[in-house]
Amino acid sequence: MKSITELTQKKPGLAWLLFFVTIVIVFLLGLLASSIIERRAEALFVNTPKTEIRDGEVRNEVWGENYPREFQSYYGTADTTFRSKHGGNATVDMLEEVPEMVVLWAGYLFSRDYKQGRGHFYAVEDVLNTLRTGAPMTPDAGPQPTTCWTCKSPDVPRMMKEEGITQYYTGQWARLGPEVVNPIGCADCHDAKTANLHISRPALIEAFERQGRDITKASYQEMRTLVCAQCHVEYYFNKKVAEGANYLTFPWDKGMTVEEMEIYYDGIAFSDWTHALSKAPMLKAQHPDYEMAQHGIHAQRGVACADCHMPYQSEGGVKFTNHKMQSPLNNIAASCQVCHREEAETLVQNVYDRQDKVLAARHELEKSLVRAHVEAKKAWDLGATEDQMKDILDGIRRAQWRWDYVAATHGGSFHAPVECARIVSHGQTIAQETRIKLARLLSALGFNEEIPYPDIDTKAKAQEFIGLDMKKFNEEKAAFLKEIVPGWKATAAERESKWN
Repeated sequence: MKSITELTQKKPGLAWLLFFVTIVIVFLLGLLASSIIERRAEALFVNTPKTEIRDGEVRNEVWGENYPREFQSYYGTADTTFRSKHGGNATVDMLEEVPEMVVLWAGYLFSRDYKQGRGHFYAVEDVLNTLRTGAPMTPDAGPQPTTCWTCKSPDVPRMMKEEGITQYYTGQWARLGPEVVNPIGCADCHDAKTANLHISRPALIEAFERQGRDITKASYQEMRTLVCAQCHVEYYFNKKVAEGANYLTFPWDKGMTVEEMEIYYDGIAFSDWTHALSKAPMLKAQHPDYEMAQHGIHAQRGVACADCHMPYQSEGGVKFTNHKMQSPLNNIAASCQVCHREEAETLVQNVYDRQDKVLAARHELEKSLVRAHVEAKKAWDLGATEDQMKDILDGIRRAQWRWDYVAATHGGSFHAPVECARIVSHGQTIAQETRIKLARLLSALGFNEEIPYPDIDTKAKAQEFIGLDMKKFNEEKAAFLKEIVPGWKATAAERESKWN
């Protein structure tokens, strides 16, 4: 085989060709090296703090000076255009979608107003606007305690530090109206000095301690879920910790299944309210997203909440977490398809199939529970005694707890569809057994006719059926928003203007 030297001597043109090829290769390698150096420099520059973030800094804009990509992506949560088949970022009136909920929550504030949550950006605005917080015209008025602010703003840890945790939980919601103004953001999940993930709400730490677990030993991957678990959980207000305090508590002492939390609540004789029709002592599930997700395949395989709802993103030489917290269905390529190789349409349909099946079963349970409440009221009207109604009311409580647990969990029918189906199925069994007891009792009371199902095919009809004066509630809320809230915001703006 001839050498390159021999070949180029016989063919001078080949020598020139090799020369130019070498120049091109050297040029491209130079560009690559330059790009690598530039991206490393960019990454170093980006991660170099531009301003000192003081401990307790609640303004997302200040954090954004050091973390511009995370900050800019976070404000994507202000976008409310995405709508999936059963969710999304837009405001959805769930009472209009499922009027049965109005009857199921009769006597409870959720019967007045229950809307699907928008993005974190709107957390403060939405809690101001909901009818569930009433229309308090003075700091000590209104139906809700200060505790209802807990997951809405980084101003909450600030107030806990200033007042003390127990004192923060004391008093009415309106008391802290001028203090809680910044939407959910950086300080809720990150340490100001290191930017490391941290737990800013004591309830999660306390729940771990009662379970004998040390949350400080959590790995980084676990923390990408636990910072969400500060708020996306089942909870109740413990009134026995200190006088006047509604102490936020997670009911995990017996375990984290729907049955184990029921045992916990039964053990302390707890109920959220007494149902206006059936007079059953009811439990209201909040949003047990973390607990439900633990029963699903993704959590069992070590997938964190952030992996799907806040996936990593690269921009230039910088890899960062996209802080537009949203449904993975609005970002399938970065969320689902990192692991799953199916087409986007297939993955979306898989999600919808699971949601459709769980929702269909859930709706049947809703109708059974409405009938149970109406039939229980009839029994009371006919003169039933408390002793005759005891087991019936307990059955209604247990069946609805299971319905509410599934209804309240966001994404539960995807996170853990088998567990959701199990819970709903058990709830339906309890509901039907309870209605059999009711039928026997009604017969014993001399009533052997079928009780007609109420006409509640709209939210308005359902609210009229349970006796709500919605015109009054809406007028009161409008006055509150016009006369009180602007003063809260002005006070907050003046306070923050004095901060460096």
